[in-house]
Amino acid sequence: MPKLRTLSGGDLIRTFARFGFREISQRGSHVKLRRVLVNGVHENLTVPLHDELDRGTLQAIYRQASRYITVAELRSHFYAD
Repeated sequence: MPKLRTLSGGDLIRTFARFGFREISQRGSHVKLRRVLVNGVHENLTVPLHDELDRGTLQAIYRQASRYITVAELRSHFYAD
């Protein structure tokens, strides 16, 4: 089974920026990211700005992001094979 990488909130924000997400707001340590598709659909993700994210939090963000981005594209950013 592949091992989940150790990532920070900043790492995830940079990763999601590659897929067209941009920061729209921040409340406390949580940053809301949004990407607007050509047909006008908004896709939102929330990322905590922690130095190191817990494994469960990282898995939850991965699961949410996989609704918008294919697993094939996301996997290399989250897992060390």
